[in-house]
Amino acid sequence: MSYQITVLPSGRQFSAEAGETLLDAALRQGLTLPYGCKDGACGACKGKVVSGSVDHGKAQPHALTDDEKAAGQTLYCCASAESDLVIECKQLGSASDIPVKTLPSRIEKLEKLAPDVIDIHLRLPANERLQFWAGQYIDILLKDGRKRSYSLANAPHDDAVLQLHIRHVPGGLFTEQVFSTMKVRDILRFNGPHGTFYLREESTKPIILLAGGTGFAPIKAIVEHAIAENCERPMFIYWGAKARVDLYQNALPEKWAADHANITYIPVLSEPAAGDDWNGRSGFVHAAVLADFPDLSGYQVYACGAPVMIDATKRDFMAQGMPEEEFFADAFTFSTT
Repeated sequence: MSYQITVLPSGRQFSAEAGETLLDAALRQGLTLPYGCKDGACGACKGKVVSGSVDHGKAQPHALTDDEKAAGQTLYCCASAESDLVIECKQLGSASDIPVKTLPSRIEKLEKLAPDVIDIHLRLPANERLQFWAGQYIDILLKDGRKRSYSLANAPHDDAVLQLHIRHVPGGLFTEQVFSTMKVRDILRFNGPHGTFYLREESTKPIILLAGGTGFAPIKAIVEHAIAENCERPMFIYWGAKARVDLYQNALPEKWAADHANITYIPVLSEPAAGDDWNGRSGFVHAAVLADFPDLSGYQVYACGAPVMIDATKRDFMAQGMPEEEFFADAFTFSTT
């Protein structure tokens, strides 16, 4: 059985299954409500039930008192619907609405996706969650006070662990550790979320998503978020890499395109290796977009990769009609100091 939930004052609606928390249901369908620990302890997701009835679940007494329950308050991270509901809650609308935190995390998984790319899964303490927009990044805090920035590769509804795609930079202060001495259960501290690279959901324009190398990480998060909220806008994903091995999760966007009629995926290799047996697109990834879209005036563009790629993409796309205000970018820079 499922119930319809209406959120005031926005009027947005979503459905919640019996026994599913209101927060989980909202996040699953792409609605971003305030939350903190997701464990009924912090009270950050507290809101009012205007009509209908809920099971308050595991809400802890200090976070939701009996008087607050009697006044119609509940914790959305714990409450499940027992009927159709009208609830009152501010929906987050921009990156500035989300609090920036400094948190410890424990490495749960280290998976080599390519010879020079590792997928790190970070698990937060049991009473903590990081709220973020798909496409944002975190700063890993090093012991000497320096920091390294990495985009989150998972969507907000899938936040049990945080995923980072880290490319090995020879001589890099942090990545040398990642590829040599770092191990599961090590502790990493980080600060975030940061950045304005996230999907503008108020737009109805078709979307071009352009990734270079590990710039696929935030693109992955954005697409998975769009799928979760049943976004029907056409999405054209272009992933550029040097050789086939550098398309380190190629099967994933292939599956998105196979499963969703509004998603198209075009991989592009700049220097296919001799053994790649490559019959796909070749050259610069942004040039492939220019060839496919002679008029970009009706599109929104999200581009992530090296600064030289971002600069060329913006310059050439604007020359082909793209409005500057519809171009959103995240330039990956690397440091060895």
